[in-house]
Amino acid sequence: MQIPGQLKKILSDTKRSAIIIHRNPDGDALGSALALKAFLQKKGHQTRIISPNEIPGYLQWLPGIDDVLIYDEQQDKIHQILKDSKVIFTLDFNDLSRAGKDFEKFLKKLKDKIFVMIDHHLEPSDYAQFMFSDSFKSSTSEMVYDFIVASDGKNDIDKEMATALYTGIMTDTGSFKFPNTTSQTMRIAADLMDKGINHNEIQTKIFDSFSLNKLHLLGEALNKLVFLPQYRTAYIALSKDDLTKHHYQKGDTEGFVNYGLALNDADFAVMFLENDNEGVRISFRSKGNFPANEFAKKYFNGGGHLNAAGGRTTKNLDETVNLFLEKLPEFLEQLKDKNV
Repeated sequence: MQIPGQLKKILSDTKRSAIIIHRNPDGDALGSALALKAFLQKKGHQTRIISPNEIPGYLQWLPGIDDVLIYDEQQDKIHQILKDSKVIFTLDFNDLSRAGKDFEKFLKKLKDKIFVMIDHHLEPSDYAQFMFSDSFKSSTSEMVYDFIVASDGKNDIDKEMATALYTGIMTDTGSFKFPNTTSQTMRIAADLMDKGINHNEIQTKIFDSFSLNKLHLLGEALNKLVFLPQYRTAYIALSKDDLTKHHYQKGDTEGFVNYGLALNDADFAVMFLENDNEGVRISFRSKGNFPANEFAKKYFNGGGHLNAAGGRTTKNLDETVNLFLEKLPEFLEQLKDKNV
């Protein structure tokens, strides 16, 4: 990664910045943001991380997480911080709509700010004056590592920053098993381990710290899993009542969609999650060359990577599942050589 001299000068001259992550933040969004914030602070910046909504419980152990501001809860304070900031970093998203409707409207009014995008998703929009966009990277955390190194900051990466970056890389690569894991990804992970992180403890906190309610919700999800052998597709649909029954907390369903993809004969897995305020959120996962992102974009207002994407609808759960089942045959050709 190369950083333009103009941006280096801006970051040297100004000491007020802000970092924004996407709505429903995951390990990559928070890991990259926490590391970048720590780096900027070491360079004398006054900077804050802003999350559009609450942080899921499984990530609340991350170093520095208590300082993250929540837009849904602190709008007036955040508006003032952004007005006072000259540079605004947006991490792990490439369209302002990913910050949520109200937040997006406010951000679009900030015409005098310098936006810096660091992101690894396809088809970035053009709101940022400086764009670091690379869909071949494993994660935004890997890109923030590159950004810090390109800023002559490799020696500034301490154990807490390394913990945040490793968490982001690990979660977005599925513990280094997804196709987006490259040899360079592994070299970066090794360098972060050399900073003294406890990689086993990070894995445990992310993947082996379930509440009893979450395990019961997983059982509910597995019982509801439907397999369509003719399409090599599995899906799970969880209703508002299912979530309420098991005392759902944000983040409890993280990774559930992958259980569908764990089937020997499945190449496409989908999870539908009904929410009172947001309609239905949808996660798409695939194996091989099946374009999960195309399916998400074409019918569910979404997008993402070839094998991992997201979408949403304002329809109810039954209508959303029916739309999915109606459109699935259109993608039969991409799966026909593996059809049962």
